Amino acid sequence: MSNTKNYVYRTRANSNHKEELSRISVGVMIVRGLEPEFSPAVHEQLKTINNPAQEGDPSIRDLRDLPWCSIDNDDSRDLDQLTVTRKADGDNYCLLVAIADVDALVKKGSAIDMHAFINTRSVYTSARIFPMLPLKLSTNLSSLNPDEDRLAMVCEMHFSGDGLLKSSSIYRALVRNHAQLAYDAISDWFDGRSELPAAARSIPGLDLQLRIQDGLAQKLRVARHENGSLEFDIFQPRASFVNNEISEIKQQPHNRARQLIEEFMIATNGCTSRFLAHAGIYSMRRVVRSPERWLRIVKVALEHSYILPNEPDAQALEVFLAKQHQEDPIRFPDLSLLIVKLMGSGEYIVEKPSNHPIGHFGLAVSDYMHSTAPNRRYPDLITMRLIKAVLAGEPPPYSHEELKSLALHCTLQEDSSKKVERQLRKSEAALLLRSRIGQYFNGIISGINEKGTWVRIFDPPVEGRLIGDFEEYPVGHLLRVKLTSTHVERGFIDFAAVSGEH
Repeated sequence: MSNTKNYVYRTRANSNHKEELSRISVGVMIVRGLEPEFSPAVHEQLKTINNPAQEGDPSIRDLRDLPWCSIDNDDSRDLDQLTVTRKADGDNYCLLVAIADVDALVKKGSAIDMHAFINTRSVYTSARIFPMLPLKLSTNLSSLNPDEDRLAMVCEMHFSGDGLLKSSSIYRALVRNHAQLAYDAISDWFDGRSELPAAARSIPGLDLQLRIQDGLAQKLRVARHENGSLEFDIFQPRASFVNNEISEIKQQPHNRARQLIEEFMIATNGCTSRFLAHAGIYSMRRVVRSPERWLRIVKVALEHSYILPNEPDAQALEVFLAKQHQEDPIRFPDLSLLIVKLMGSGEYIVEKPSNHPIGHFGLAVSDYMHSTAPNRRYPDLITMRLIKAVLAGEPPPYSHEELKSLALHCTLQEDSSKKVERQLRKSEAALLLRSRIGQYFNGIISGINEKGTWVRIFDPPVEGRLIGDFEEYPVGHLLRVKLTSTHVERGFIDFAAVSGEH
């Protein structure tokens, strides 16, 4: 758009926080080349979709009686996956992951599909969510909602007792979510801090199911870390609201329930990747290449009195990160962010089945793609269509050139949408602190670059720029700062270094 750079944010003095942030988010979406609203064509197509997808294909298995459950954020309504375990021989595991069959309602080339193509993912800000698909679908007809029959793609995985994948298969099924659960509540139950949530208690045997799933997930997690999977603690706070006003900003905990879903999704993505490779067709994979700036990472480790090899080594880097996390948890989020930046961002690429896969350096897996969130991510919808074509014995719905174009487009748009989310997190922080100018905070120097010196305060967990005259502090230096100004629309927060007690 020719006029996006001249977009002016307008703020009403008497507006509530959610309204203010919502207006800002729409403007930032437009500036970043994303579509904040659905087109008239999308609304017209929606009028023709009033029921969940139903098909009479005899190959679709009826798995509704299995005790499926979903685990997601407390406020999530776009449910993409369910999990369940089946009885296996001896100490072995049989894990099933069901993925919502979004393609059954959203066909390639339709108006809804074209909107999803433009944004390529749902954009999440605290005040407003910009869903990739209309809410009528993503939180209802194509969501794996509790007590509703839904079509799904199921990945069935068989693991040994120590978590080694022995075999996997993919097929279509009819499933039913028997319990919608939330990360924090389930994690508290895992850790003995609370009772099992009522939704889980109402399903006989679900408590044992969850224990089995947790045990398997932790074995998968240990195995990945032994292979060099990197454990970061990225500074990514989240705002909470009370009566449309920001009440607090706090860091999201990475707990056992989140780890459970993370491990199962990584395993599923690996199986779908190998399934398409075995079928001999091109696929769109998610990769993080071996870091080109590895020697810079080596230098960072040396600054912490740790020696890394001169060639990229994920296992050695994980040992260094684990050591720093244990010895210096206060500074670890800033170290994590620095290493992530030096590793480089992920990207989508198209790989030939015969090629040795590039893989995902950070996750320590060689076969990886996005396939488990088709309500929220367009690459996952593309993958689902490729899988369904293989299962039906049909030609791939995308040519090699189409996939290459889609991979580049999804990489660029995902970067844009993440910038929107980061911008709004900054605006949230500026809004929370707007009334606290002149107050003092404890903080830490979190970064130094060509734009200045940055400080992260601890309560609330917010980052801003250090301004005025101050001595050259190293990253990790603890200091006392005074809040001098905020700019909500731009997300600017300025602090001044002070000395003495305040």
